[in-house]
Amino acid sequence: MTTITDPPKEQFRLSMLIYDTRYRSMTIQVVALIGFMLLAAWLINNTIQNLTELGKPVEFGFLVEPSSYDINQRLLEYTSRDTHLRASFLGLLNTLVVAVLGCITATVVGVLVGVLRLSNNWLIGRIMTVYVEMFRNVPVLLWIVLAMAILIESLPAPRAFRGEDATATMNLNDTVAVTNRGIYIPEPLFSRSLGDVHIFGQSSLRFDISLDLIAILIVLGASVFAMRRVAARANAVQEATGDRPTIWYIELGILFIPMIALLVALGFHLGYPELKGFNFKGGTHLRNSLIALWLALSLYTAAFIAEIVRGGILAISSGQTEAAAALGLRPGKIMRLVILPQALRVIIPPMISNYLNLTKNSSLAIAVGYMDITGTLGGITMNQTGRELECILMLMLCYLAISLSISAVMNWYNERVKLVER
Repeated sequence: MTTITDPPKEQFRLSMLIYDTRYRSMTIQVVALIGFMLLAAWLINNTIQNLTELGKPVEFGFLVEPSSYDINQRLLEYTSRDTHLRASFLGLLNTLVVAVLGCITATVVGVLVGVLRLSNNWLIGRIMTVYVEMFRNVPVLLWIVLAMAILIESLPAPRAFRGEDATATMNLNDTVAVTNRGIYIPEPLFSRSLGDVHIFGQSSLRFDISLDLIAILIVLGASVFAMRRVAARANAVQEATGDRPTIWYIELGILFIPMIALLVALGFHLGYPELKGFNFKGGTHLRNSLIALWLALSLYTAAFIAEIVRGGILAISSGQTEAAAALGLRPGKIMRLVILPQALRVIIPPMISNYLNLTKNSSLAIAVGYMDITGTLGGITMNQTGRELECILMLMLCYLAISLSISAVMNWYNERVKLVER
């Protein structure tokens, strides 16, 4: 009688880490990782030792010293007696403002230009082509400087608005002043304000959050949630009966009535800019440096986004357009309801790179005097303190965090719109 037994299991030997294909790749990766970590540790240790011998040990105590410089465009209160850390924080906020405004504007302009480049109208198509080629082939720094020069040289000075012999007038019923020092617009004010919440006390990162703004965001969020519930109910009725109920007036009421009621309760009104002395006072001042940087980065990046949009649209089969036209859809609805939703799956991944490039290109703000994170932490703070390594490392970490955040949001959106295989 023959018995069949399992073969004895092979015992593990150290030589298997090199000669056995099951372990060889892992061994190589571990050795490479250890080598990289040793090299990085040697470089860091060597840098620290050299700086210590030069009398410049790596430390970040300079961040709590007075900055002794001003920031012209800022979102929070700041004086030259505040610390370098607070100045850097305000610079980071300025960078985020330009990045957000630039990404939104570049997306709107880029999508519009990309669609118009495919227009059957020969003149419109050629004009859009000239725009794309002109902006793509000229360095963005030149566009920033050019935009700043145009704003300074072509717009009237504040004194042109004064007196009976004024050569310039305010716009929009005397509520907006466009000058060579910037644009003055009305600012929102509340006569029955709920007050502010102080974050981080009196530290360098202190800032106040308006309870009015929080209340507005809560009401807006609740309205959007209610609108989505109404739309979901309308979809359910349509699925059950085939007829979709009219809900647009309900959605408008949900969106505007609670918000108007809240603004009335808070005593909302506008503070208008007024010419006093040699300049305008009151309102919100958007300096030329911010406007020039915003416009130049937006129009420059929009040229690249336009090409991405055009390529995404051309990637969709022409049969989709023909089928939609056969159903009686107009060209505008075909593009909005059929082509663009499918093209988004092709457009989103390369568009992420352009958002990141716009954010990093905002570091050129120092060319027009806009104090972003590069101008504060990587500029004046570094020159005053002599802490090059610390400032550059912190600056790199800031841009890395912003870029990773943008990538995470866009990758999440890309997951939402991509095709789901069954």
